[in-house]
Amino acid sequence: MTAMAAMPAGAARLAAQSRGPGAMLPRVTPAVCLYSRVLIEIGQVDLPMVIGGLGFDGVDLSVEPGGHVPPEKTGNYLMPALEGFTGRGIDVPMITTALTSLEDKDAENILGLASYIKVPFFRSGHWKFSGSPAIEMQLGLVQRQIAGLAQLARATNMAMGIHNFVDFDHSPEGAAVADIARVIRPIDPHLVGYCFDPGYATAQGGSNGFAAALELALPRLKMVAVRDFKWDRETGSVPRILPCPLGEGVVDWPKFFAALAKAHFAGPVSLHIDYQPKSKTAAIRKDLAFLRQQIDTAYSIGK
Repeated sequence: MTAMAAMPAGAARLAAQSRGPGAMLPRVTPAVCLYSRVLIEIGQVDLPMVIGGLGFDGVDLSVEPGGHVPPEKTGNYLMPALEGFTGRGIDVPMITTALTSLEDKDAENILGLASYIKVPFFRSGHWKFSGSPAIEMQLGLVQRQIAGLAQLARATNMAMGIHNFVDFDHSPEGAAVADIARVIRPIDPHLVGYCFDPGYATAQGGSNGFAAALELALPRLKMVAVRDFKWDRETGSVPRILPCPLGEGVVDWPKFFAALAKAHFAGPVSLHIDYQPKSKTAAIRKDLAFLRQQIDTAYSIGK
């Protein structure tokens, strides 16, 4: 049975439509989006007006536990949420999910409904790699799970981006770009690639590691997640990452966006805010202005 055949009837019917109302025009520069969970205190009905008023091109809608659309409520909430944005002319180029396997019972419904609105990308959940002697067996299991999601991505005309997430607060484990590369190498690059996070890449590998990770990721780059940080070296012997506004940390943003421009990347860039600002609205506007400036410079807009 194919992934599409396994869909709930309603989602399969919608995904089979030749054109949905949310189809987006082609872009030559990245679409700057806000990860909706940044504004989790804003209700689903008001969220499109708020994000549109802030000046974003689109939204990275959180369809995950604790997000704006909890997975178990997808059937009732996802379509109204997506249409709330597209009805205001706000693109939804990506959704963030917790999906790691076709065994996730909500996978077919989430992607089927998102496909109807022509959402092109979804960010998967996270896999943790232990680094134990059983790592090869672990990677084999993850590869099979990703291959299953790739089949569903093909059926729904979407592509998956795997985040190079590193959970420094709880363990040194995470899905670094090199780990991901080993797993997805045999899988169709049109269906599975990276959600590249230069903040995490810098935190894990430093400036040199960041450049190497980006070079590896670029041929399969689907989307970008942006955050910045400083090294906190005063709270203990082991430095810890301290989230901060974009441009105030250690990430080399000009180098990063120059690489995106050279590669003609025009996918979504999702803004994350991990720090605790005095005014969230002011912080979002400041980080958005920084992103716009970096993109304008790198892509030579207006020159």
